[in-house]
Amino acid sequence: MRDRSAEYGTADCIVLGASFDTPEENKEFAENESFPFRLLADPDRQVGKAYGVARPDDDPAAGYANRFSFLIDREGVIRRVYEVTDTAGHADAVLEDLEELRAA
Repeated sequence: MRDRSAEYGTADCIVLGASFDTPEENKEFAENESFPFRLLADPDRQVGKAYGVARPDDDPAAGYANRFSFLIDREGVIRRVYEVTDTAGHADAVLEDLEELRAA
């Protein structure tokens, strides 16, 4: 998605990232990776739990989120949920779905 960020800018959408890291860690990541999107910090994992992407508390990998994306419309309705397993194809799928939703 980062490499196609210009296309999202013309797609009439806002892209936000979220992680279980602190704001400071997110800032460092964004700077080191030239990440163009805003990142939300969720170190207490409450947002991740609300969206169902946080691993169980007793999981040894509980501090790491499963990789999901959500396409949410202007009314706050989740229109698509993507489990991100193929990062290369993910940007294509989201851009195609954005176009489809705009045309509806």
